Amino acid sequence: MAEIVPVILSGGAGTRLWPLSREMQPKQLLSLTGEATLLQDTARRLPGRPVIVCNQEHRFIVAEQLREAGIDPRTIVIEPVGRNTAPAAAAAALLVQSEPDALLLVMPSDHRIKDVEAFRAAIAKAAPLAENGMLVTFGIQPTEPNTGYGYIKGGQPVGEGLAVDRFVEKPDLDTAKNYLALGGYYWNSGIFLFSARTYLEELTRASPAMVDLCRTAMAEGVSDLFFFRLAEAPFSAIAGQSIDYAVMENTDKAAVVPVDMGWSDIGSWSALWAESPQDDGGNVLLGDVIASGTRNTYVRSEHQLVTALGVDNLVIVATDDAVLVADKAHDQDVKEIVQHLKRSGRSEATQGSRVWRPWGWFQTIDDGYRYRVKHIQVNPGAKLSLQKHWHRSEHWVVVTGTARVTCGENTFIVRENESTFIPAGTLHRLENPGKIPLRMIEVQSGEYVGEDDIVRIEDEYGRQ
Repeated sequence: MAEIVPVILSGGAGTRLWPLSREMQPKQLLSLTGEATLLQDTARRLPGRPVIVCNQEHRFIVAEQLREAGIDPRTIVIEPVGRNTAPAAAAAALLVQSEPDALLLVMPSDHRIKDVEAFRAAIAKAAPLAENGMLVTFGIQPTEPNTGYGYIKGGQPVGEGLAVDRFVEKPDLDTAKNYLALGGYYWNSGIFLFSARTYLEELTRASPAMVDLCRTAMAEGVSDLFFFRLAEAPFSAIAGQSIDYAVMENTDKAAVVPVDMGWSDIGSWSALWAESPQDDGGNVLLGDVIASGTRNTYVRSEHQLVTALGVDNLVIVATDDAVLVADKAHDQDVKEIVQHLKRSGRSEATQGSRVWRPWGWFQTIDDGYRYRVKHIQVNPGAKLSLQKHWHRSEHWVVVTGTARVTCGENTFIVRENESTFIPAGTLHRLENPGKIPLRMIEVQSGEYVGEDDIVRIEDEYGRQ
């Protein structure tokens, strides 16, 4: 069998799981159903080094999560702008064009698969079809008349799969019930297996301009640390389309392999509730939660105590900066709340209080007139840029680990329960020379404490 190269697409925003999922840390980068994140689970499903496609803002947290999971990717491709799945898959196909018969297993990063062995068995059935020039998708055996998924109608048998008779948009409830009664209809999983050669040939036939622009974006792209950046101008000029629209609905080589593998796209709070262990009352209670007289409810607290009394069929999610209370019947409308927040210019729409950086993260604890307090983690061996601030001074208190501090002409060590002071305008740098994460509290004070008051002199991550 030809080599299978996993291609993991990690560009989604996951707004339907707000406030836990934000644009800056969407659902694939969260631990929703276990200790690992959805991205980590996806990367572990198959052996081999995956190609990851993600955006600029997520690149460092993606790289860190792969490192934590022990995954060594072939590369992490950075899209300058989102253009849907067809160009992303084309970039991956061009990346392995020296192995044109390699099979690309293209997967979203934010789906859950409970039965991994069933998934691998389906891949084994699909591989001979893909090797013979078919473009294979995986159809999920439906368990309910779900209106949130697209459907695939299977046709004549081909190998151990079926020729695709047609793709169907998300149906209304009566139509979905009819599909379930008739049989032969499958949920569209958005997972594909095809050779790089066949995909590029079929995409060129259907959309030659897209392939030309992808080739240019690859040719003009640059390596940056352990990332590969697609060139912005040609990639931005692409008219974004999904693999379904661009290729699968315009080819006579489409096949579907049905599979029952405990699949969910976790596309709503109700879906996450259904995927989570429930108590005798049908409740999912996570974090510091007390519930009484409550049934069929999802309650999750990331920070403070949350109590629920005498409620039914609700979603209650509390982070340190936002709270969602919704009837499960309306949880598909959460994205409308996010759009409202964006129109209002609220930062809660796009990011939480924790912000990821290549060296670790920081979390704003308090913010007021002429001051800001942060909790900072610097990963072992990492360092911040050599920098200065014009308008603020900083007080650093080490909580755990060891800090190597450069302040002006001096470099010195600051240990647990020790502190130091960085005057405004002073060149400085923070490093973690140790083997455990460095955690510290930073108190900023001055006439302006915005994140843009920073002048980088030297930076390992190319951010000068």
